[in-house]
Amino acid sequence: MKTSKFAVSPGFEVGGSLFKPEQLALLGSIVGPDAKIEFTTFKQLYVEMDEERMAEVQSQLKQHGLHIYPAGFYTKSLIACNFCRGAEEAGLDMATALNDAVAGLPVPSPLKIGYAGCALGTSEPLLKDIGVVKMKDRYDIYIGGDPKSVKPTIAELFLSDIPPERIIPIVTGLIDYYQQNAKKKEKFARFIQRVSIDALRSAV
Repeated sequence: MKTSKFAVSPGFEVGGSLFKPEQLALLGSIVGPDAKIEFTTFKQLYVEMDEERMAEVQSQLKQHGLHIYPAGFYTKSLIACNFCRGAEEAGLDMATALNDAVAGLPVPSPLKIGYAGCALGTSEPLLKDIGVVKMKDRYDIYIGGDPKSVKPTIAELFLSDIPPERIIPIVTGLIDYYQQNAKKKEKFARFIQRVSIDALRSAV
């Protein structure tokens, strides 16, 4: 039996992008007892299963509101806060649109993008490759966070006071520049150190 892997996310809502018990039960019943399910650090579940059943299974999961993404060297689905200030104030629409624009893009090394609806930053955007933080009606963008090391890196402020309509073009521009100029398997934080943050500012 040839197996393959894909990622599952619960999507976004006020109160958190967490899997509900009924979603997990549904997932298990649809993928079957032979599948392997792995919990990741970016709020996705990786499902490894019989490749012949994947299309059917993914279709059923989507019908029940779960989000499907590729697994591996791709931009991960947005890691967002719990929108505790409410959908409008915390920017749920922006988070959803940003996720739709960036999730599943092929990249040299897996890329994590964080979103926080206020300066409390409960989604830890400064530990992500790219972090977007809503500051009232504008946004700050941080880049270069990397927690997976004995010497973790905190993201640096890339751009501040950005209007909503510029967020998606800037983030997708960063990803595109990374796609075109990074070495194979080069982490985003190391890529920034090599090319410089000023070069990235000029690129976007």
